[in-house]
Amino acid sequence: EWSGAPKGANLHRNILFRDMVVPDSPVSYIDISREEGLWDWMTQQEKNGSTLLAIPHNSNASKLNMFNPNDSTGEPITKEYAQTRSHFERLIEMMQIKGNSEVHRKLWPADEFADFENADSVTKYSKRVLDKRNFVRWGSIEGLKHYEKLGVNPYKYGYNGGTDNHNGAMGDVAEDNYTGSHGVADKTVTLRRTGVIPQWIDGKDVTTGSLTGVWATKNTRSAIWDAMYNRETYVTSGPRIQVRLFAGEHLTTDHQDVKAMVKEGYKKGVPMGGTITGAKSAPIFNVWAVKDNIGANLDRIQIIKGWVDEQGQQHEKIINVSWSDKRQVNEQGNLAKVGNTVDLATAKYTNSIGSTMLMGSFTDEEFNPDLPALYYARVIEIPTPRWSTYDAVRENLPLLTDIAATIQERAWSSPIWFMPVAEQVH
Repeated sequence: EWSGAPKGANLHRNILFRDMVVPDSPVSYIDISREEGLWDWMTQQEKNGSTLLAIPHNSNASKLNMFNPNDSTGEPITKEYAQTRSHFERLIEMMQIKGNSEVHRKLWPADEFADFENADSVTKYSKRVLDKRNFVRWGSIEGLKHYEKLGVNPYKYGYNGGTDNHNGAMGDVAEDNYTGSHGVADKTVTLRRTGVIPQWIDGKDVTTGSLTGVWATKNTRSAIWDAMYNRETYVTSGPRIQVRLFAGEHLTTDHQDVKAMVKEGYKKGVPMGGTITGAKSAPIFNVWAVKDNIGANLDRIQIIKGWVDEQGQQHEKIINVSWSDKRQVNEQGNLAKVGNTVDLATAKYTNSIGSTMLMGSFTDEEFNPDLPALYYARVIEIPTPRWSTYDAVRENLPLLTDIAATIQERAWSSPIWFMPVAEQVH
């Protein structure tokens, strides 16, 4: 991990090597203070025979620096800057213990699922600010604007997840056995409810973290790295949900079998992380998700579309594609809530609502072949207890009044991009 933090702005990157051609020692923030210097160092490692990539994380605490239109010298980013960033940075972290970086309820009030693990208290420390420009959805769409101007998208990121757990418990993401994230700072129930992770976040706002799912051809280091480089990844907020997304002009929409959907998706379209270039007809999106086999059922699958208009203004739309319990969407495309089976007195829920698997198709009838766009899937579970509710029930304590007692865990696919013409990449 390169822990860049100019003036307390989180610009951390995790560096992953494809094989064992590695430097004698890692590079630190003491050695290199800004991301351009890190990329120069990575360029030198490539010359030495290494194959490596960098993953930015915790953009919600980046103080407007993660998706800054200017470089570290204050000059507008150039085509060369965009090419270098796109070459080395293939993924970005959607969520970790210090919060969900997709969206925030106060900045995306029209998104009914934007109230998930918002980690409000990160703004109480180190002069951090709550601003759309710190969030992954905004940055992803903003990259399309740079593509229009430079011919390259510097923020063409697939999505990944992690914990950033400071106890060395990388995959410890279950809500029902969470025991803290920062050693002595939140090791007890009392500290998790009333304490603070110094200069970072209130203990009660910490999440259990998230996981990365990778669609690789083999379970080997090199194959997994290649899939990450190709952005064929997805994120979950903890549950082992599986998600697949494909898009193409000539896909069929009546699949009943996921194997057939996948086979056709690779043959006639592109998977998550892929790019459609120069399509003239509306792309078709096929999406599938299955629940964690020991977890909660699924509420719905949505596709989030983002684009920029001729004036460079951002737009987005959320489409409900598949859902459980025979509900009906209204004329505005909205869907009734799935319900809630959580018993707050016992911190238990049932899978009497929701579905074990969902599959659906979406055709973008508003598609404009002259405008770049991106699309990613978001899978929502039925409500389940949050870790703070499990803590309260185990210790016979009242529920916290300013923290959600239940949450709807979720997964996000990497985007699929539409570009009118090919990018000018290395």
